[in-house]
Amino acid sequence: MNLAHRMDGGTMLGMSESFPIVQAGHPVLRTPAAPVPAEMIGTPALDELITRMVMAMRQAPGVGLAAPQIGIGYQIIVLEDTEERMARLTAEQRDERGRQPFPLTVILNPALQLLEGERAVFFEGCLSVAGYAALVERARAVEVTGLTPHGEPLRWQVSGWPARILQHEVDHVRGTLYVDRMLTRSFCSAEEAQSRWIDAPVAAVRAALRT
Repeated sequence: MNLAHRMDGGTMLGMSESFPIVQAGHPVLRTPAAPVPAEMIGTPALDELITRMVMAMRQAPGVGLAAPQIGIGYQIIVLEDTEERMARLTAEQRDERGRQPFPLTVILNPALQLLEGERAVFFEGCLSVAGYAALVERARAVEVTGLTPHGEPLRWQVSGWPARILQHEVDHVRGTLYVDRMLTRSFCSAEEAQSRWIDAPVAAVRAALRT
């Protein structure tokens, strides 16, 4: 079944077509996404789109994806984190990051509120800025509101790594990339970040890179 709505500025997309992750430089990543219209909620078209987004996120692999990252200008985000994805981290590293598993979550038309309190700096990468990473300062706790794929109200207050993922993905539907928020002197190849800095305390990274 074809998707029933024109979701990429005019091109009709069908299930047989792949949704590659678009890269920085594509205008869809710099254009605020449109709210999902009421008439689309709960339809097979929306279900198909969400299925494609989840497939793209898991195959990448990643812990979050926004519809603009597959060229679709709607306010839809998907995210999940699993024990397998964080298996390499020590208990201390998981605690420092606030890393915790959570099930697949789909949010339509997300609105984010940054909660008062501590902020945190950690490396982030992006499937749409492939091959690079940088330190980004984010609120440690947030509250997101929106709708489920069936149109039910959703509210989620969370801290730690899930809060970072939410901020990253909501930025995407606003036309913002993490490179707009990064500590610029920390920008590096993903390989360098993984081999040199993955186990280093953030304070040590910032000192070494003079951020």
